[in-house]
Amino acid sequence: MPRRGAVFAAGEHYHIYNRGAGRNPIFFMPANYVYCLLLVKRYLTQYAVTVIAYCLMPNHYHFLLRQESDLPLSKFIGVLFNAYAQAVNKQQTRSGSLFEGRFQHRRIDREEYLTHLCRYVHLNPVKARLVQRPEDWPYSNYQDWIGLRAGTLMDRLFVQDHFLNGEAYRQFVANWQDVERSQTMLRPYMLD
Repeated sequence: MPRRGAVFAAGEHYHIYNRGAGRNPIFFMPANYVYCLLLVKRYLTQYAVTVIAYCLMPNHYHFLLRQESDLPLSKFIGVLFNAYAQAVNKQQTRSGSLFEGRFQHRRIDREEYLTHLCRYVHLNPVKARLVQRPEDWPYSNYQDWIGLRAGTLMDRLFVQDHFLNGEAYRQFVANWQDVERSQTMLRPYMLD
């Protein structure tokens, strides 16, 4: 759950993130990533949420989401990750908290930050040296953004409104000089 007093508003974009308790893994095998994404698909419509960008990492996750109704985004995240944690705890025969406290969130209050934040999210596995190229990480929607996969967990209109095509986004992500500049600019919206 977010901290008390957090206000989520319809039409707003939020960076949602959390990591494993003690920075330990939250995804233990490929099936865990797939199950988490199935839960996202299951609850999206019920909670009126649109996925812009996501990346699931071994010990943390990032989502850039848009709340589409007055139903708070915190309800979606709570149901999603409570269901996920219960299933993983059962599978791994473990008990206790899977996550490091409540999820964190940042409202994205400037339009120009949205695309830079998408790039930050999609570059997480490269930065962590899990892969050399973001398209090699199957647990994000980067492949969908650039047209290598026809996934449903993305807002295609958002992508079309911000980039001419998948190749334009690929070039945007590959521009590391911009990445360094955008990370400085986006520091208030990112996981510490």
